[in-house]
Amino acid sequence: MKEPLPFRIRPACLDDILGQEHIVGPNGFLRKSAEKKALFSIILFGPPGTGKTTIAEAYAKTLKVHFVSLNAVTTSKQEMMQAIEEAKIFHPCILIMDEVHRLDKTKQDLLLPYVENGTFFLIGATTANPYVSLNRAIRSRCRLLEVKPLEENEVVEGLKRATANPKGLNNECSFDDGAYAFIAKLSGGDMRFALNILEEASVQYEGETITKEMVQTIERVPNYAMDKDEEEHYDSVSALQKSIRGSDVDAALYYLARLCIAQDLDSIKRRLLVTAYEDIGLANPNAVLRCQMAIEAAEKVGFPEAVIPLGDAVVDLCLSPKSKAGDLSIQKAMEYASSKPFIVQDYLKLTPINVQEEDKYPYDRPDLWEKIQYLPEMIKNMKFYVPSDNSKYEQALNENYRRLLKQGRSSDLRSLKKTKAPK
Repeated sequence: MKEPLPFRIRPACLDDILGQEHIVGPNGFLRKSAEKKALFSIILFGPPGTGKTTIAEAYAKTLKVHFVSLNAVTTSKQEMMQAIEEAKIFHPCILIMDEVHRLDKTKQDLLLPYVENGTFFLIGATTANPYVSLNRAIRSRCRLLEVKPLEENEVVEGLKRATANPKGLNNECSFDDGAYAFIAKLSGGDMRFALNILEEASVQYEGETITKEMVQTIERVPNYAMDKDEEEHYDSVSALQKSIRGSDVDAALYYLARLCIAQDLDSIKRRLLVTAYEDIGLANPNAVLRCQMAIEAAEKVGFPEAVIPLGDAVVDLCLSPKSKAGDLSIQKAMEYASSKPFIVQDYLKLTPINVQEEDKYPYDRPDLWEKIQYLPEMIKNMKFYVPSDNSKYEQALNENYRRLLKQGRSSDLRSLKKTKAPK
C-alpha cells in the first residue's frame, strides 16, 4: 500500500520547493540562512497545503541538520521532553512543530527556555495568525515568515512534476493541459489538494489521457479552505461585511458565494444581521427588516435555494444608504457607562421610596414625558447619540432630535406638573 502522493514526492531540499520566492528564492531569508549556515527559530504561517511543513523539513535537510517532527494536536508533554533530550544529543537540532498554534500556553511556555538557550531551533507551522494564536514570548524569539498560496502556474508545474516523478505517478498516466489547468484553478493555491485530485484521477482513469471533463466527474467544488477553524473562513466573513459597508455589490456577492459553497448558513445569518444593524441601521430600517425576512426564508428552504433570498439581501444592503449612527452611539454610551455608573434619579426608579406624590413620575401626563430629564444630574448635558443625515428617514429623526434639544429637559417634576395638560 502506497503512501499518499503528496507525502511520496515531498521536496528534499529548498531547490525543489515550488514558488515562495520571498522565502526560498535567491534573496529569500531561508536561502540566505542556508547559504551562511546560520540557523534561526522560525514560525511559518499561511493557508493549508502551501508547504509550510515541507519547507521546514527541506530547510533542515538542506542544512544537513538533525530534526525532530511533532504535531501539536497529538503530542504530549512527555513526547516534547523526549524531543528536547534528543536535541541535546544531536546538536544543532531543529524541532519542527506542526499546527504550533494548537499548543496550549503551558506547552508553549515549556519550549521557551530551550529556544532561548539554543538547545534546539524551533520551526513552527500554523494556519492561524501567529500574532493572535501564539503568545508574545514565543513570537519574540522567532522570525515570522508568511507562506503564500501558490499561483496557478506554480500548481500546474507541481502537477507535471508529480506525474513524471518515479516516486509519484511515474508517467503511468497522462493529463492534457486543460486537466492540469482545471485542477490548479480548483486548488485555490493548495498543492496538497491538487495532488490528491491528480492521484484520484489517475486511479479512476488509468491508461487514458485524462481531460478536464474527466476531472470534473471527481471534483467540481473549488477548495476555498472554508473550514470554520481556518483563518480563511473568518477572512471571508470579514470581507463580506466590509464589502457591504463599502457598497461593492460584486465583491459582496463573491464572498457570499464562497460562504454559500461551504453551506455555512450560520455564519451568513449572523454576519448579515450584524451588518444590517451596524452599517445600514437607521439609514434604511426597511432594508434591515427585509434582511431578517430573507434569512428566515433561507432557513426554511435550505441550500441550494437559500442562495436566492440571501443574494437579494446582500444586493439590497450593499446599495442601501449607510449609517453607523446607532452603532457609534451605543458604543459611546457603553464606554461611558462602564466607567461612570451614576445612580438613577428617584422619580425614575421602579418603586421610589419616601418620594412625595408631586415629585413622582407622571404616568398620566404623556405631554410631559419628553420634557423630563432622564440622564443622571451630574451628566445631564452628555450627548451619546452621533447623528448622521444619510437618508430621508434619518433626516426626519434628526429634525425631531434637534427640536427636543432646543426644548430642553427638567428634573423639577413638581414644576412641570403645574403646567396645564393640553385638551
